[in-house]
Amino acid sequence: MNSWTITSVNPDAIDEVVSFVDSARRALFPMLAGAPLPADLGRFAATYLDGDSHFLIARDQARLVAAIGYLPYDQRFAQLDYRGVNTVEIVRLFVLPDYRRCGLAQALFQALRECAVNAGVELLYLHTHPFLPGAISFWERQGFEIIDVEQDPLWRTTHMQLSLS
Repeated sequence: MNSWTITSVNPDAIDEVVSFVDSARRALFPMLAGAPLPADLGRFAATYLDGDSHFLIARDQARLVAAIGYLPYDQRFAQLDYRGVNTVEIVRLFVLPDYRRCGLAQALFQALRECAVNAGVELLYLHTHPFLPGAISFWERQGFEIIDVEQDPLWRTTHMQLSLS
């Protein structure tokens, strides 16, 4: 039986959530050591609690064990043109190692997808990288399709999308 609960982030938890996400991203991307906090995390309340974004967390009892969010897609990749389509970018999916491979990431994503559907979102976009174990296959199992793979030999950024209409 799963012991976690999934909820939206409330203002009292922002510092804890930002610390959790920042720690998880630095563990996955060691090359970020010394890098400043990304803008979305530095302005968490304005980014995720106000407007067209959303952020969910999972707790096991009181322990924060996973997170995921979405932001309006910002058109920063020239090869992707989502103008005129209500598109959000899935961001910041992190699950503690002890909670992987038990359905938590899928449950968290499905809850976020439901939030997007209820908000009238038409398309979910994300990007990931082949060096993240299981990431591409996880997203494919959720219904995403690969639409582009950048040729950069280090990152090989893999762009994926899922239509909600």
